[in-house]
Amino acid sequence: MRIWMKAAALAATGAVAAQAGPDESLRPPERPVERGAPAAADGSYQLAAAISLRPLSRPSGLAPDIVQDDQVVPVAANSGFQAWINGFRRRAMAQGISSSTLNRAFRGVEYDNDVIRRDRNQSEFTKTIWEYLDSAVSDSRVKNGKKALREQRRRLNRIEATYGVDKEVVVAVWGMESNYGNHRGNMNVIQSLATLAYDGRRGRFFEKQLIAALKILQSGDVAPRKMTGSWAGAMGHTQFIPTSYLAYAVDFTGDGKRDIWSEDPSDALASTAAYLKRFGWVKGQPWGVEVQLPRGFNYGLASRSVKKPPAEWARLGVVGTNGRAVPNHGTASILLPAGGNGAAFMIFKNFSVIERYNAADAYVIGVGHLSDRIAGGPAIQAKWPRGDRSLNFRERKELQQRLSRAGFNTGGVDGKIGPKTLAAIRSYQASKGLIPDGYASLKLLRRLR
Repeated sequence: MRIWMKAAALAATGAVAAQAGPDESLRPPERPVERGAPAAADGSYQLAAAISLRPLSRPSGLAPDIVQDDQVVPVAANSGFQAWINGFRRRAMAQGISSSTLNRAFRGVEYDNDVIRRDRNQSEFTKTIWEYLDSAVSDSRVKNGKKALREQRRRLNRIEATYGVDKEVVVAVWGMESNYGNHRGNMNVIQSLATLAYDGRRGRFFEKQLIAALKILQSGDVAPRKMTGSWAGAMGHTQFIPTSYLAYAVDFTGDGKRDIWSEDPSDALASTAAYLKRFGWVKGQPWGVEVQLPRGFNYGLASRSVKKPPAEWARLGVVGTNGRAVPNHGTASILLPAGGNGAAFMIFKNFSVIERYNAADAYVIGVGHLSDRIAGGPAIQAKWPRGDRSLNFRERKELQQRLSRAGFNTGGVDGKIGPKTLAAIRSYQASKGLIPDGYASLKLLRRLR
């Protein structure tokens, strides 16, 4: 919930990079990232392992060593781990963590090489937005979501009435994060966070999460051995990181504990609703609506910074798939996750609210579209450019190099498709009479070659 906060302001390349999450979660990538962290606007949606739907920079880590830039990098030994724990104990106690809590939490905790492999291995395996959605909103996920909605209807109705968040959206987040509670993660959260904090690559962030996890234990919400989650510390049915748990989790059952780990999903689902409410969820407003664009559409208007009421978009020829103006749900922007040759969406404020959970466009579309399907809505009607594929890191750098040589300034060659690269792509496309949608496709790279 802020859980994995603004993981990346992913630009439109249609790619989804593989990443590890709690077993079969569907969230997009490197997921614990504080809001305000540097955006990985490289256009790729990094997915969690196997059936995970998170787009992020996946720590996959099944190999014994880490591969970076084609170099094998051995995982560090843990010779200093115990010494680090001793120093951390002093820092934790200075922040109000008792000695008894520390003793209970760290009993049996060891340095976890597997966690480091997962964190370091930034896979270049990528999926397109449509491949991502094929998994995120598969027939089985929709079917299981409808079943979960039926089975939990009474509980979900109470949650919806309490927090004003549509129950189908809460169920969709549940489905994306843990496959409706079936894959909540079984790793020792204290061990994972301590390993990551000691490792130092993002040590400050993970030490902050570790302190928060210890505060959760000290409050009595959960016992140390039951505090399990993903390799990076995301916990429970809807995968809260510890700081988000402290800020937003609720005791919906009234038993005195905010229990997001147990078989009963009440507290986890209510906590998700409380989180979305906190960031401004508007009940009854869609996250987005699939739309049709007119011939000659000004693709420069397809930007999050351009907001217009649906009636004004209709005057420009942007209408729903039924050919009529979209109902007035507030101001909206046009989003083209696969450029001008794929589906187009008119997105509203609730898109940004879901983004607070995970900032990857693919994730937000996945949650939104899954919630629509669970509610009985249709599948996306536009056809995706399935003959295309996403660009890998080296190809994105090559694209930037070739654009720069052709006189279109990308602001540097870093393999990240940010605003300057998008502007360069649009300028190049316009100069060649192509659809200036800013989409970094393999077809575009081949043309530049």
